[in-house]
Amino acid sequence: MSLAVPAAHLLASNTRDARIQIVDERGMPVRDAVVEIMPAGGAGSPVRFPWRAAMGQKDLQFVPGTLVVAKGATVAFPNLDRVRHSIYSFSKIARFEIDLYGRDQTRTQRFDTTGAAALGCNIHDDMRGYVRVVDTPFAGKTNGNGIVDITGLPGGTASITVWHPRLRAPANETSQTVSIGNGLSRKYKVRLR
Repeated sequence: MSLAVPAAHLLASNTRDARIQIVDERGMPVRDAVVEIMPAGGAGSPVRFPWRAAMGQKDLQFVPGTLVVAKGATVAFPNLDRVRHSIYSFSKIARFEIDLYGRDQTRTQRFDTTGAAALGCNIHDDMRGYVRVVDTPFAGKTNGNGIVDITGLPGGTASITVWHPRLRAPANETSQTVSIGNGLSRKYKVRLR
């Protein structure tokens, strides 16, 4: 399980923004890959994201399937289905069980350790979801084109980590050191299971 050598190029621009594209071995975009950029000088102030830390259950699925949250975030789990759900994680970073609860009810869970937590439902075995806990404000997940845009990066050296639940690598993630310069545009080719 390994990351192939970056497939493309590093382009400088006048802004300190990053556009990262993740593709598989065939060059097809990889949706919901989490990209984290940690500047060499650290993240700075406490990490906050503009999106709500919520993972709903709707149509017997976790929505969104992958959620990116800051270390220490409390995630809401609203049940938007007509059936009851029970949520669990046996992941190293978060071991918990939330007992059965019904429609229009919400339960919460705090995530204090960085990494990935795989979620399941004790009642519906096919339900899978993921919470990726990060300690950098420079993080996001790829869209349907395999692209994530991250803005406001400081220049200099940084570490880029790519995580996806099907990435063939230890802990389903890979990291690389890059130079941000005035901006970053990069395509990564990854191997998936």
